[in-house]
Amino acid sequence: MKRLILMRHAKSDWSGASLNDHDRSLNARGRSSAHALGDWLRQEGLIPDEVLCSSATRTRETLTLLALPEGIETSFARKLYLASMDEILVQLQRAQGDTVLVLGHNPGIGMCADAIVTAPPDHPQFMAYPTGATLVADFEIDDWSAVGWHRGKSAHFVVPREL
Repeated sequence: MKRLILMRHAKSDWSGASLNDHDRSLNARGRSSAHALGDWLRQEGLIPDEVLCSSATRTRETLTLLALPEGIETSFARKLYLASMDEILVQLQRAQGDTVLVLGHNPGIGMCADAIVTAPPDHPQFMAYPTGATLVADFEIDDWSAVGWHRGKSAHFVVPREL
């Protein structure tokens, strides 16, 4: 079995008009949300052994504030910055861990969440996939190269406002 944690970055700061989109950081609410998401992951025992993270500042900052244990195999990919759902799937198919956290951006991350599970979780915020939204899905596969659309079973879905 393989487990996917599909997370949209926490709330970003729009006040720095001179920054390009890739370089925007989190705002205060986003920093608080990222801490809460990290606490939730630890409480639920959802610790990845591999992280695939967009190279954008806000995704890197979200990852840092999750405060995951040291030593997790982590890669930062420009290809995950504003990636389509298909590009996210391509990157996931190259993963090696048993529990993989993919940290990215809408609209691709939300579209991927919807397409990767057999049935969406019964949650009013799932289709909007707001900042910090996190889907956990399980797959009856031995290797990520076998992952595809509509193959995962939704195990958890949470948004920061619930934490």
